[in-house]
Amino acid sequence: MRLINKHIDKDGSGSITLYPEEPEDMWHAYNLIRPTDLLRASALRRITTESSTGSTSSHRVQTILTLRVASLDFDSQAGQLHVSGRIAAENKFVRIGAFHTLDLELQRNFTIEKEEGWDSVSLQVVKDAVDPVKKAEAVAVVMQEGMANVCVITEHQTVLRQRVEVGVPRKRQGRAGEHDKVHQSPFCLLPIPPNKVYKDTMRRSDLLTPTSQGLTKFFQTTLDTLLRHLDLTHPKPVLLASPGFTATSFHKYILQHATETSNKSLLAFKSQLLVIHSSSGHIHSLNEVLKSPSVLSLLSNTRYARETQLMDDFMTLLRKDDGRAWYGPKEVERAVEKGAVGRGGGVLLISNRLFRSLDIAERR
Repeated sequence: MRLINKHIDKDGSGSITLYPEEPEDMWHAYNLIRPTDLLRASALRRITTESSTGSTSSHRVQTILTLRVASLDFDSQAGQLHVSGRIAAENKFVRIGAFHTLDLELQRNFTIEKEEGWDSVSLQVVKDAVDPVKKAEAVAVVMQEGMANVCVITEHQTVLRQRVEVGVPRKRQGRAGEHDKVHQSPFCLLPIPPNKVYKDTMRRSDLLTPTSQGLTKFFQTTLDTLLRHLDLTHPKPVLLASPGFTATSFHKYILQHATETSNKSLLAFKSQLLVIHSSSGHIHSLNEVLKSPSVLSLLSNTRYARETQLMDDFMTLLRKDDGRAWYGPKEVERAVEKGAVGRGGGVLLISNRLFRSLDIAERR
């Protein structure tokens, strides 16, 4: 997110203009824009005109609209933010009070004015959004045979970028011993019979079983998908998680592919690849992956790790029931009044839901 203009008076009134550059910025916009705010952005509006003869025609025009925000809809998978409300400033194409939905887009400015003024929470959201440091903390692939979920872990959220599904033939029953002995990896060739010579022109895939071919295709598709979401110029940790040995085999495949194709950028990621065990290849297993000691150590300086540790500490104290953990508005308020938070005291955790409340008094 880029800060284009900021004009805030001492009383908190004023406006801020922002320029979203990547899908992650829409998450910040979602947390920044609240009901009753004024939002100004460009939009396409269908206009119907009537000629002197009574015939009508419609066409789309590009215009600048100012909405009094009523509701928001954020699609985290697509990185899209839809803001609905009524027109608050009239122009030649629309009248005041007309209902409209603005679709905030990347590389297009939008301006926000707060009806109740800019508070410290909103200003901190802006500060976090325009931080020039790269937002992505790590990339994770949670997988099992035939399925992989490619996720991006940022300071503020975990986003499923793409799911890969490739059919992998199952090994036939009754030949498990032979299968395990011959095919120890997805790229293991069949043993060459004695006195049998294969020509150099024979393709490697001709010697692979259907299972090995299926796994190779699955790994290649997953790697292609992963590379589309990796910035090879800015190394970030890549977590490979699966039950069994699927992630280990995929790790070997990545290194072998990088070596065979002389991909130096991908080889440079060797130290960033971390193989972790998970209970399944479904997306919900990412939660246990992120709680593993090796991952927490790797991401120890991130906001996610700090907040996770605080929540774990809170739940531990809550189970002990020794009076050191409290929740609920009234209980927390009494604890704060008695000095439980601050220097020498504990930590106050506040849910983002309170800052997005429709009740202005509750937000304050």
